[in-house]
Amino acid sequence: MNYTATIGLEVHVQLKTKSKIFCGCPSRFGAEPNTLVCPVCLGYPGSLPVINEEAIRLTIMTGLMIGSRINDYSKFDRKNYFYPDMPKNYQISQYDKPLCIGGSVDAELEGGNKKIGVTRIHLEEDVGKNMHFENSSGIDFNRAGTPLMEIVSEPEMESPEEALAYLLALKQILLCGNISDCNLEQGNIRCDVNCSVRPAGQKAFGTKIEIKNMNTFKGVLRALKYEIPRQISELEKGGKIMQETRRWSDDAGMTVEMRSKEYAHDYRYFPEPDLMPVVLSHKQVEHWRAELPELPAKRRARLVSQYGLPEYDAGVLVADKAISDYFEEVAKLSGNAKAASNWVMTDMLRCLSEHEMGICQVRVTPKALADLIRLVDGKTLNMPSAREVFAILFEKGGDPNAIVRERGMTQVSDTGALEAMMDKAIVDNPKSVADYKAGKAAALQFLVGQIMRLSKGKANPQLVGEMLKKKME
Repeated sequence: MNYTATIGLEVHVQLKTKSKIFCGCPSRFGAEPNTLVCPVCLGYPGSLPVINEEAIRLTIMTGLMIGSRINDYSKFDRKNYFYPDMPKNYQISQYDKPLCIGGSVDAELEGGNKKIGVTRIHLEEDVGKNMHFENSSGIDFNRAGTPLMEIVSEPEMESPEEALAYLLALKQILLCGNISDCNLEQGNIRCDVNCSVRPAGQKAFGTKIEIKNMNTFKGVLRALKYEIPRQISELEKGGKIMQETRRWSDDAGMTVEMRSKEYAHDYRYFPEPDLMPVVLSHKQVEHWRAELPELPAKRRARLVSQYGLPEYDAGVLVADKAISDYFEEVAKLSGNAKAASNWVMTDMLRCLSEHEMGICQVRVTPKALADLIRLVDGKTLNMPSAREVFAILFEKGGDPNAIVRERGMTQVSDTGALEAMMDKAIVDNPKSVADYKAGKAAALQFLVGQIMRLSKGKANPQLVGEMLKKKME
């Protein structure tokens, strides 16, 4: 029997605010445990929350970017549960009146795009972090109270690959809007996965299994590739899927049962009495709408039409807003968009990966890279020398023109000087000359390489090739 999988995702995103959602404590990763806390985020009796307006704005901006309907009236609720990392033993969240309703995300798949619906976006506070040691456990409450936006998808994904494509597209949108750093290693973006299977053709969904607290996109892919066949196997053996919560063990490569699944009534939601409802005016929402950035899909199409880039190049560049901003500045300053794209996509991205850096940290300014491109276009530098200059720029920064002058790296295009080098190469390599005359094209490249060696890499390889052909023919 054939089965259809149904997948829905609840994506939790830490918002890029300076302070926590209900107090003035810094929202910052990496501080000493329990140093970014106060009576409010520790849940002391008598402390009162005050909403962070920036958290509201970033949530609304996200909704606007994906086409959500913005509720002009929303409220906060208490979600009651008891767990060590929740200092108040309840979480301030949103239940029946969230900030954003509906919307969709375009997931890019091999066979084309798929529009995946979003049910709602609501705002809540993050919890602390349980820390387990060899003989003890502890809790770091620095994260407790960090603004956490939850984006709940419709159950419209049918494969692990669709789920991954949705997550990647959503991350691009969030980065584009400067909503979150989306650093998975720091827990900025996490995910709960809901999946079920049913016989092909059956309209009713199967029993849902939730996989909690996925903190890598690859983990989501691997978990679904395990869980969907597991459920199918259980049904084919005549078993029954029970609604439950499971966790993903990456080391074991399998999902493991945690507990039976809670329902909404288990949390005993009720309106948060210490917070006023959020009432938004049409004017305020439209003001935020006017601040929306250019979305990745639209920018990709513009890079193709405005700069003549291939679709592939444009897709790579818009995957990171900071990268595409950097590219556009280099392209405008250099006047050579394709060269700018090539440098950013190859040398720059390779160096960033090797040094585990972001584009905002590099010493190579857009102007410096543009100047380097112009040196190559003007035949002052050949590509091997240009790459040497780039390596220096990446390590130390500076002006490529000054580096070329100081190191005497100017490309040799003087035909008289090249003629002397050619004569030596021809005399020293008679077999290669004979091979070329016999029709072996590779022999020409060998001779060009010899001249490049003689010139210490400064010769113009294209000019050398043309002159060698004439000389030998």
